Amino acid sequence: MLTTILIFLIILGLLVFVHELGHFIAAKRSGMKVEEFGFGFPPRLAGIQKTGGKWKFVWFHKAPLDNDQTVYSINWIPLGGFVKITGENNEHEEDPRSFINRPFKSRFVTLIAGVTMNVVLALVLTSIGLAIGLPAAVDSSDQLPPYARLKDNHVAIIEVVPNYPADKAGIKPGDQVVKVDTKAFGNIDELRDYIKNNSGKLMEFQIKRGREILTLNVNSIKNPEAGQGPTGIALANVGKYSVPWYWAPIEGVKTVGIQIFNIVTGLYVLLTSKLGLSSLGGPIKIAQLTGEASQLGFVYLLQFTAFLSLNLAILNILPFPALDGGRILFLIIEKIRGKKNNQKIEQAVNTAGFLFLLLLMLAVTVKDIKGTGIISRIFGG
Repeated sequence: MLTTILIFLIILGLLVFVHELGHFIAAKRSGMKVEEFGFGFPPRLAGIQKTGGKWKFVWFHKAPLDNDQTVYSINWIPLGGFVKITGENNEHEEDPRSFINRPFKSRFVTLIAGVTMNVVLALVLTSIGLAIGLPAAVDSSDQLPPYARLKDNHVAIIEVVPNYPADKAGIKPGDQVVKVDTKAFGNIDELRDYIKNNSGKLMEFQIKRGREILTLNVNSIKNPEAGQGPTGIALANVGKYSVPWYWAPIEGVKTVGIQIFNIVTGLYVLLTSKLGLSSLGGPIKIAQLTGEASQLGFVYLLQFTAFLSLNLAILNILPFPALDGGRILFLIIEKIRGKKNNQKIEQAVNTAGFLFLLLLMLAVTVKDIKGTGIISRIFGG
């Protein structure tokens, strides 16, 4: 549990830090006044600032030594980072270097830079993964480009239906099927037929999870619902898909493009369906998935981190108040109108959006806590 929390915090910190680094670089290059760029969140532990041509320390919560220079800080709460840009909330109109006084292009690039950096991070991680070998479901090596390689082929469980026998037995997505009832199977069809022919019986699954070999007893359903199997699992031929390092960035672009399309499509389905809150996952759920990915191995964790980075990018670009996309929308409205927006109204809308997101996060977190049974395990309920 402790290891999972630590890995989750490291990944979350990386994603947030990279996002804020994008805003920081763009703001600096566009001539905006950046008051502070911090690793972690306040209170401040220590910082440095260039003043009088020399670098000097700025300790704890003390004010900057030079109000015109950026403080680079390390903070007590190690969750990502932050960038403080003068006028980022549309104030300080008297300062020519304030965010609100910069040209449209500079402000647009600064706002979108965080999302861009998250996409770049996903591309870098995916490219590294492809050079090492990423898990992929492939029916035949004939489907691969001539420069690609597929090794360590095996039958894996790619989906587990909640509350079905496999889920209750502890089987998880990513588990490799070694044997069922001491029998090894050469392909998916043989395994599917065996499970189907033994509907209603107790089956012994020997699975490989990371470096562990586990034996789990799975009760199967005699007459499952239409579209569902007796155990509630989906299977695929999985292998380590890799390409030469010089092809990895090109394949990385293709892979990231497909993932972005899938995430956007999934988000559209979520927003237009009646699934609602039940289909959302918050920090607790993400931490749980992080633990599962880390158990499967380094490349799975690499792949999962890239996926989270893309999700963060897409969610942030949505035209919703308080998000980067919402602020970009206000910026575009200002450009079309040819004059500045009413700052009080804009700030009020962003504040309302921020409060809504906090409440949504709280609701999803409560749902996740109930779903994982954390409270009952802690208090023995």
